[in-house]
Amino acid sequence: MTMTINAVNFEMAKPLEDFIEKKMNRFARHLGADDKVEIRMSVVKPQTNMNKEVKMRIAGMFAEKTADTFEDGIDACLAALEGQLERRKNG
Repeated sequence: MTMTINAVNFEMAKPLEDFIEKKMNRFARHLGADDKVEIRMSVVKPQTNMNKEVKMRIAGMFAEKTADTFEDGIDACLAALEGQLERRKNG
C-alpha cells in the first residue's frame, strides 16, 4: 500500500499523522500491496463548525466527508469505504 497525504490550508501535527497511520494500518488488511491511498484534508470556512473536509481515494473507491475534527472525518470516510468494499466483494 502506497499512501499520500495532502494537508491544505493547515499544517498537519504529528498526533494527526500518527492517528492516520494507525487507522490505515488497520484498514490495510482490505488492500493489496500495490493499492494506492490518497488522503486530502482541508479546512473550509474557518469561522464555522464542521469545517474539516477529508477526501479519500483508495483502490478506485472514493469517500468525502466534512466533520468537526479531522479524526472524525477520517473515521467517517473509512466507514464509508468499508461499506463500498463489502459491496464490491459481495456484488
